[in-house]
Amino acid sequence: MKIAFKTYGCQMNVNDTETMAGLLIEAGHEIVEKEEEADVVIVNTCAVREKAEKKLYGKLGRLKALKKRNKTLIVGVAGCVAEKEKEKLLNRDEVNFVIGTRSIAKIPEFLERAAKGEKFLEMSDYLDEINWSTPRYHTNNHHAWVTIIYGCNKFCSYCIVPYTRGREKSRPMDDILQEVRTLANKGYREITYLGQNVDSYGKDRNDGSNLATLIRKTLEIPEMDRIWYLTSYPKDFSDELIEVIASSDRVSRSIHLPIQSGSDKILKAMNRGYTKGEYLKLIEKIKTKIPDASISTDIIVGFPGETEEDYLETKELLESIRYERVNLAMYSPREGTVSAKYFKDDVSHEIKVKRLNELLELQKRINREINEAYKAKELPIIVEGTLKDGKLYGRTINNKIVIFEGPKELIGQKLSVKIGTVTAGPLYGAVENHSVID
Repeated sequence: MKIAFKTYGCQMNVNDTETMAGLLIEAGHEIVEKEEEADVVIVNTCAVREKAEKKLYGKLGRLKALKKRNKTLIVGVAGCVAEKEKEKLLNRDEVNFVIGTRSIAKIPEFLERAAKGEKFLEMSDYLDEINWSTPRYHTNNHHAWVTIIYGCNKFCSYCIVPYTRGREKSRPMDDILQEVRTLANKGYREITYLGQNVDSYGKDRNDGSNLATLIRKTLEIPEMDRIWYLTSYPKDFSDELIEVIASSDRVSRSIHLPIQSGSDKILKAMNRGYTKGEYLKLIEKIKTKIPDASISTDIIVGFPGETEEDYLETKELLESIRYERVNLAMYSPREGTVSAKYFKDDVSHEIKVKRLNELLELQKRINREINEAYKAKELPIIVEGTLKDGKLYGRTINNKIVIFEGPKELIGQKLSVKIGTVTAGPLYGAVENHSVID
């Protein structure tokens, strides 16, 4: 059968889709881009914010219309909304099956059941059946996502993820390293280790495994030029991990450490497990040991009980740390979370918008000022792809996007680009010669 995927949400969802697609190709099916050409459409969903969940229902409405024209079309729903809504989704006329985040290893069998006319819900845990030899349909020829830990044990009061992704479950280290060696043998030069809390890796295994050791062993695979990792949790970011990152220029200098708020009162209400002071000490350690680190964060504005004073503490934090990237979001209650159940959403929409826009403007100014330091410098990048206007773009080891002109043959290559123009976002440069960096 011809199968189309629509994926919403985080990189782990992208990797889950790659795994499902790889398994389906191995089973003899074909992956297609256009839903109109497909016999099956699988929607891999995100539930982190209400907006992401609404995208699913908009997509299902369009698939319902498509199903009226193609009576045999099979529609499946996977991912975090599938875990959250279960029967509600299955009860929709256009949906044939709903599967959980830990069920994806059985996707070929599920497709067979759906093709026979069965309408079903499947939430079983088959994660142990996913390993280094599981086929994956990578859409990039030089970079690959590698999930190393599933689930989350943090239970932040606003977050639905522990309920949709389950408790933390780490893969065996040898299995991960075998996957990376296999990728290296296929010509891949970059990998990103993924986890809801990637630096919690190994804690559940009780065998001494941790992210620092995993990265250290990955550095023994010489073909792997760059090792990335997402997403870190401030409380779990260890001194040992800092030392490992500092030890090699092949380990990403882009460190994403979500703070969420600059107010201790709000951090406690969020159940984040650290104070602003503890977070600032961690940032100081990182900047001391890894001076070229690029630190990014997540901020939620308008959390229940956030006063103007709380907000100003967050604003001051951004001004003092000077992040290179900030993901900003307005608080929205997620059904099933502690904050939705016990906290009143008492910050008005107007105030949330005002605070969000103020922080956006502040961060734009900071980004521009930081980027000015890159002007006239030569930066090593790995070329990732082309933009709509035909220009190439690549990424530095500290996650700066660099745009320049050049032939498509350079995609996947490591180059040195001289920066000419900077913005609050990408850097623009030129390759003075097309020699590849070894």
